[in-house]
Amino acid sequence: MRRHELTEREWKLVEAHTVGRLGAGRDNRLFVNAVLYRVRTGCAWRDLPERFGPWNTVARRFRRWALAGVWQALFHAVQEPDYAWVLVDSTTAKAHKAAAGQKKARPQPKH
Repeated sequence: MRRHELTEREWKLVEAHTVGRLGAGRDNRLFVNAVLYRVRTGCAWRDLPERFGPWNTVARRFRRWALAGVWQALFHAVQEPDYAWVLVDSTTAKAHKAAAGQKKARPQPKH
């Protein structure tokens, strides 16, 4: 396994969501690794290593998956929920009296 590619455990999570998708006749793992390589290294499509196949084929397939919503669905499917932000605390916080806003103008008393 190379540095920017999916591990076996990661691929098992992703694989079920790539079956039957656009371009299913191709090696989906190689394609996903090509996209991850590009994202992680920041290289241009044309600079993809030859082991991923023709750069234009990878770029067009990426575009088809994006238009079909595959990437978004895949992201939501493998995302682990983060419940840390749901923490509810019963303490209260009092605001400073200056947080109430500007004082209202009171009419001057007549003498």
